[in-house]
Amino acid sequence: MPDLPAPSAPPAFPGGAALFRLDPAVAHLNHGSYGAVPLPVQQVQETLRAELHADPDAFFNSVAERLVGARARIAAHLGADPDGIGFIANATEGANLALDAVPLAAGDEILVTDHGYGTVVAAAARRAPVTTVALDPHLPDEDAVREAVLAALTPRTKVALLDHVSSPTARLIAGPRLLADLAARGVTTVVDGAHTPGMLAEPLAAGADFWFGNLHKWGYAPSGSAVLAVAPAHRARVRALSPSWEDHHGFPRSVEYRATTDYTGWLAAPEGLDLLESLGAAEVRAHNSALAAYGAGLLAALPGLTALPYTPGLPFRSLLLPPGNAETQDEAYALREELATKLRTRVLIWPRPGGGGIRVCGQVYNRAEEYERLAAALPAYLKGA
Repeated sequence: MPDLPAPSAPPAFPGGAALFRLDPAVAHLNHGSYGAVPLPVQQVQETLRAELHADPDAFFNSVAERLVGARARIAAHLGADPDGIGFIANATEGANLALDAVPLAAGDEILVTDHGYGTVVAAAARRAPVTTVALDPHLPDEDAVREAVLAALTPRTKVALLDHVSSPTARLIAGPRLLADLAARGVTTVVDGAHTPGMLAEPLAAGADFWFGNLHKWGYAPSGSAVLAVAPAHRARVRALSPSWEDHHGFPRSVEYRATTDYTGWLAAPEGLDLLESLGAAEVRAHNSALAAYGAGLLAALPGLTALPYTPGLPFRSLLLPPGNAETQDEAYALREELATKLRTRVLIWPRPGGGGIRVCGQVYNRAEEYERLAAALPAYLKGA
């Protein structure tokens, strides 16, 4: 697998920066954490909010049916069954809904990895004993990851809760071969696809029993927009965390209707994926991946930083920092905020004993000089660099 910096800086994406309302004085190199909502999608949501405030009765009395239409548009983009996905707020909610729908008996265990997102892993730990697979970030490829996960299975493993693409280390984990192997062993699979809608041409994890993904990251949807996809065999057991008036319909309407919550983000969410397609989804993905590769290549040339293996084509990359940096969560937060306040640069810093990591993302609003500025200044903020 190639692990070289891009030979030259990728050109700016035409009109990319103008689509967003981001502060131009800040280098926003952390799209993967919170996303950013393009102006056309913001405008659709603002129109929906105006409609709500003009006639609340009409809006809320019709919202359940309108969500059906919005869900169908999202399903078409994702390649999903529109009756098998439901709107949710985020990946953490998806994990809780999915795990609640899996019958667990005394002695059953849930397998997770140490690349998993904290609140998602915590959802598993609240329900059953957890076996954590320590995946060496230097594992070279998807096959090595697959072998490590399978080797950790025990006769008590009932559920495997896996990242589709890991958040800190930016690599594919729940690939189709691994999911097929787990299914053959009778293990229920719950896949955290927080990053894949908009990022991957085929964002669903084929063969997963449950999959959930955020639309507000790479899908350009408003914040708080995500979906849960459930295989037919499990749908009857999915229950809303807070049942409401649509509960008798069952999944997906039962998890979507929440009385007077703000539905405008979900109703506007299809506009984000429509915008991605209008920009040329393949071109956006190629541009974002090239930018992330360029930035990672610059950082990899710095003393003490080590580029990690990656999944080609993804719009983010991770590197290990020198020992003594970001070894705890508090240290990672402190370094992240120092770079934000002093360097005016947003990146993800993740903790790890012996030296944490840094993740950079690429998006259509980014410019090559933002990564160059980070690479030039970063050593001043690191110990041992």
